[in-house]
Amino acid sequence: MRSKYIIGIDEVGRGPLAGPVAVGVFAVERKKAKKILKRANDSKKLSEKKREEIFAEMSQCAKSLDCFYNVSLVSAKIIDSKGITFAIKNGIKKSLEKVLCEIKIKAGDVEVLLDGSLSAPTEFTHQKTIIKGDSLEPVIGMASIMAKVTRDRYIQRIAKKYPNYGFEIHKGYGTLMHRKNIEKFGVCDIHRKSWVKGV
Repeated sequence: MRSKYIIGIDEVGRGPLAGPVAVGVFAVERKKAKKILKRANDSKKLSEKKREEIFAEMSQCAKSLDCFYNVSLVSAKIIDSKGITFAIKNGIKKSLEKVLCEIKIKAGDVEVLLDGSLSAPTEFTHQKTIIKGDSLEPVIGMASIMAKVTRDRYIQRIAKKYPNYGFEIHKGYGTLMHRKNIEKFGVCDIHRKSWVKGV
């Protein structure tokens, strides 16, 4: 299908013991994609400085309506009550709805590319899941970058509220430092309580 727009979707923060999971959705016109996505890559392969630079560029791109993106942060509370799969699916649905509303296009009229094992709602009839898509498909890589920067910024802000845990260093992942701080101080509001048992 040669739709006017292509959309990339990726999630960041599936595995941490604390903080939200972030779902990034990035849309661009096919004819502009090569130029706009030339710096895209899997967010894990880029330095924080490089990710921030690209995020700033894409924010300007979105202001000029040359691209569109949305990142949903789905809380630890929802992950605990509904599960990580529900949280990610909910994030995908919300972010897709917001992006489609901006583009003013129907779900069946876009091509959606997703990373790993992700899937879009069934009304997106032209969707494809790609293993290692964040490295292979620039539009998925860009979704990954937008999600990573948004989540990292959130964690940096929340770290000031919970200074005992070092969130600004490990971003909520289960490092030795983080686990030791949980043992010492217990869990806080942004911990995924169901994930921390036995830590």
